Amino acid sequence: MLDCIEIAPDTDARASVIWLHGLGADGNDFVPVVDELGLPADHGIRFVFPNAPTRPVTVNNGMPMRAWYDIKGMAIADKQDAEGIHASAAEIEALIAAEIERGIPTQRIVIAGFSQGGAIALHTGVRHGERLAGVMGLSTYLPLADTLAAEAAPANRDTPILMAHGTEDPVVPIALGRDSRDALTDAGYDVAWHEYPMQHQVCLPQIATIGRWLSERLCG
Repeated sequence: MLDCIEIAPDTDARASVIWLHGLGADGNDFVPVVDELGLPADHGIRFVFPNAPTRPVTVNNGMPMRAWYDIKGMAIADKQDAEGIHASAAEIEALIAAEIERGIPTQRIVIAGFSQGGAIALHTGVRHGERLAGVMGLSTYLPLADTLAAEAAPANRDTPILMAHGTEDPVVPIALGRDSRDALTDAGYDVAWHEYPMQHQVCLPQIATIGRWLSERLCG
């Protein structure tokens, strides 16, 4: 099981958000965002921020860092590390199972992530065998899109997906994000897409959108 940072609600937990960081970061990366989401005081959401394993990353000259999978070329959607993606998806499945054991049903769990973490969130969410409350991918893309049709789980065909991207992103080009959105939409998924005038980051208007989206999914 991955080690995780958790933020517990003031009340009993009635829902969970498993939020994955980007390449080279760690579980602390999005902890400060929780207080900025504008959630109601009694939201009952437990936030789980796992730390990715440390592994060599090819584009960074093989330097070991926290990464959900290897990036083998400068065009991040090429030469995809299917083995690493599948291994990280299995780790997230284990975290989902742990939340279920703690009393949170799958339909009260959101899988979220930024950049590389968002790619794993999208990949895992549409393949998870039981319905989730939602899937969120920020400044990211859909990896292994060519296997989506064969591997998608019927239970999450109508699960809401939130995607957001900066129009000036130099790391994950917005064209790649838009292509991923279109692939999901063409496959019948309900994708809410938002663009912001920013680079590879998050911004306050985007955080407000995330807060509203999570409230609609988990606080009703």
